[in-house]
Amino acid sequence: MKLLAALLLVSCASTQDAPRIETPAHPVPEDPRWLVFPAQGEHADPPHVVFVAGDQEYRSEQSLPMLARLFAAKHGMHTTVLFSLDGEGRVNPTLPIKWEEDTAVHDIPGLEHLAEADLVVWFTRLVTLPEEQLAHLYAYLDSDRPLMAMRTGNHGFIGWDYRVGERRVSFGDEILGGAFRGHHGRWHADSTLATPVPEHADHPILRGIETVWGPTDVYRTYPEGEGLPEGCTPLLMGQPLMARERTDPPNPDLIPLPVAWTKSFTGNGGVPKRVFHTTMGSAKDCQDAGMRHLLLNASWWCLGREAEIDPDADVAIVGEYAPLASGFNHAQLGVVPRLPAEYR
Repeated sequence: MKLLAALLLVSCASTQDAPRIETPAHPVPEDPRWLVFPAQGEHADPPHVVFVAGDQEYRSEQSLPMLARLFAAKHGMHTTVLFSLDGEGRVNPTLPIKWEEDTAVHDIPGLEHLAEADLVVWFTRLVTLPEEQLAHLYAYLDSDRPLMAMRTGNHGFIGWDYRVGERRVSFGDEILGGAFRGHHGRWHADSTLATPVPEHADHPILRGIETVWGPTDVYRTYPEGEGLPEGCTPLLMGQPLMARERTDPPNPDLIPLPVAWTKSFTGNGGVPKRVFHTTMGSAKDCQDAGMRHLLLNASWWCLGREAEIDPDADVAIVGEYAPLASGFNHAQLGVVPRLPAEYR
């Protein structure tokens, strides 16, 4: 009995003497214009991931907050979500783009906080931003910090003038490794089953990834008869399916095309950054555990922390997540302007 008591005292003392890890504070202040999710638990070095939502079709305003909650709650990341807002401070995917209304200008408050980001995840579609907001992204591209982009991110802007030296650099083709050139299949009619590229199956991003499925179709990002640009490493090939269920058969008339890859990009700072791009990633796609796992793995890889990629990582959704369907028929789909806090 005395021995047991002594062992308990030693155990309690060692527990009490163990140094407590102080998690650094989230670098971005709370503000009604964006969402902030501090890393939960004790983490000596939590990375700060900034998600930028600003598309009109694929409900990034729903998917990115869900990912930000997950990464903060279960994977030790500070996360921030920035949105495209209307004049009343609401997240508003129904706003026109410049091709529809010549005077259209969009507003993404908080882009100055890219200066505190360790990783940026970009998901806009054909937004036109003021020069002072674009300047924050240009400065980030000149750094050595990594970049991820999802779906329409590869045609994310109207009015883009980032330059390396005197040369204008395209966001899609040159920075991400591909720009939207058309729907490879039937838009909003088929779905995609993505599987690892065999010769790159040992890439850290693919740990634990067997398949990724989503109801979005495959994008073509390079001309027919060509391939991904030099320097890109294809990770997933997306096979168009005949309809919009995971169990539907493949379309025999359509070959698979790359839907996820890595590359590097060097801006004016002269130091290469890691880049990951997937042409999948709608809010409905992100209901697939494989999609969430892929994006988590890609985040750790981009951050240069491959050792933290867990093939059995917990990617179960935190909180409620019932995303609306993709499309531009906003009224029919129930897409209305909402305050950022409603996406928390």
